[in-house]
Amino acid sequence: MKIYCDYPTPWQATFQDPATPYMEGLINLHHDIMFVLFILSGLVFWMLGKTVYAFDHQKNPVPSKVVHASTLEIVWTILPSLVLIVIALPSFTLLYSLEETADPAITLKAIGRQWYWTYEYTDYENAAGEPIAFDSYMVPQDELEPGQLRLLETDNHVVLPANTHIRVLVTGADVIHNWAIPSLAMKIDCVPGKLNQVSLFINREGTFYGQCSELCGVNHGFMPIVVEAVSLDKYLAWVAEKLA
Repeated sequence: MKIYCDYPTPWQATFQDPATPYMEGLINLHHDIMFVLFILSGLVFWMLGKTVYAFDHQKNPVPSKVVHASTLEIVWTILPSLVLIVIALPSFTLLYSLEETADPAITLKAIGRQWYWTYEYTDYENAAGEPIAFDSYMVPQDELEPGQLRLLETDNHVVLPANTHIRVLVTGADVIHNWAIPSLAMKIDCVPGKLNQVSLFINREGTFYGQCSELCGVNHGFMPIVVEAVSLDKYLAWVAEKLA
């Protein structure tokens, strides 16, 4: 069985395992840019070392009289521009892919509050005509069960189906919050009086952890987010239970 990293671990310096196509693209873009960065950094440091070594006053007691090199200046202006273009094209492609909205099967609304989250599933209504809605609070440390994560566990999880196009609407009820889940590449501001929208497609089942990523007050660090991606059958059973 493959072990996934869907929550932060001590001394973690790498990405969490991706669970959306967009997060996979972000990680691949990061690796590609780092590859280019290491090559350019090596070239620059080699030139600096070569300059310090070869143009020492003992090796070259008579300094060069050359003050202009038009060809060299053109080359070191054009080459970095080409490198930036090569880096920018996939960056813009990835950026605009996040703005694409497929026809969503489900709409989830997340409302940031001081200091908890309210979630609404507006596609469903019970007998009283009310949508599925619940609050999600952090589980206090003295109430954690074995295996639960400190400062990351909530009393109510967001349940969503895997391999399904989902629309997420976010807003703030009081101040600006931020709905952020690293494994899902989600990081969107919840602004009072405004609805922000983002598309979500979770390509595997799992439990994904995040936190509010906008300084929103004294209990900012106690607003965790837990998204549980399940199969469609389990999701429909969960919806039926909530409606009942």
